[in-house]
Order: sequence, then structure tokens, then C-alpha cells
Amino acid sequence: TIVALGSSSTAGAGASSPAFHYPSRLADELRRKFPRSQIKVVNRGVNGEEASDMVKRLDDGVLSERPDLILWQVGANAVLRDTAIPAVRSDILEGLRRMKASGADVVLIDPQFAPKVLAKKEADAMVDLLATTAKTQNVDLFRRFAVMRHWRQVARLPFEAFISPDELHMNDWSYGCVAKLLAGAIAEAATRTTLTAGVSPR
Repeated sequence: TIVALGSSSTAGAGASSPAFHYPSRLADELRRKFPRSQIKVVNRGVNGEEASDMVKRLDDGVLSERPDLILWQVGANAVLRDTAIPAVRSDILEGLRRMKASGADVVLIDPQFAPKVLAKKEADAMVDLLATTAKTQNVDLFRRFAVMRHWRQVARLPFEAFISPDELHMNDWSYGCVAKLLAGAIAEAATRTTLTAGVSPR
């Protein structure tokens, strides 16, 4: 059981239908990789939320699912609203403490590389905060910002190829790419764990 916690990037803003947001695409990818396993991906994204809002609904909306893995997309709305970084850090640490206490593995997902995020002065600081927090708290980090920056600066894709017309949210193509990358990382970690335990991966 995987719970995707986050704001509009998790809820699926910018996708043409619920079937194309990243949690749905992730479920499809993982079921293809592990056809004999029962895999459930629960979408707990709510448009507009910040870390403090997500922490408030953690027990009922996330931990009640008894997740094996929590994917926590966080930070973008704080950047957009100029929320003080120390306050965000405190909320993230509290959320991580409770997630880890539940026994779930956690992956943080940093903000999207999009024009409206890049226009804010604290964008880089938020990306750095999440990288540092993941390291100090011993949780994994999906570097969405770096992946999308690669699309723009190295692959030379126009923003229109992977960002919706609102210049903020992802689109079907980029949600699908993120889901594929996440699924690959999850599958690699799961396979490595079972091999270490002396059990052949399913």
C-alpha cells in the first residue's frame, strides 16, 4: 500500500483526467513490474495545501491506510505564498516523525521546475531544505525539480512540453514520466531489499 500525500501536483491539477495524474500512472507502472503482487496506490492530494495542512490530516487521511510507503510531495505552495522556510521545516519534521513512527518508508518529492515556481525567490531554498531534511532524517528524496530542470536546460524542451498553460502544474506527459521514474526507483529498492533478505523478488 502506497499513499501519495501532497497538494495539486498529487491531486492531479493539469492532467486531462484522473487516470493521468501521477499516482494513477504509478499504480499502472508498478502493477506491470510486479504482476503477482497486490499493489494499491491511494491518492491523498488536496489542491492548495501546505505542509501544515497535510500534517493535520495525517492520521485520518494517510496513516489510517497503514501504508508501506508514503510519497510526500511538499513545498511548492509554501514557495508560491512566501511562507517562512523555518515554519515549513518544522512542519515537515513533525510529519516525518509521525510517518516514520508508523513504520512506513518515506520519499519526499520536491517542487516542480515551472515558471511560476522559478519566479519566487525561495524556490532554491526550498529545494535545498528538502534535500538536507531527507539526508538528516534518513528518508529518500525524489528530485523532481532536478529532473524537470534537465528536461528544460539539457534536453531543451520548451516549458509547454511538460507544463500546463497555467505555467505551474504538470501535464499528462510529465506526470507519466515522473510516475515511470518513481516506479523504477521503487522497484529497484524493493528488489534490493528482498535480495538482501535472501528472498527472490516476485
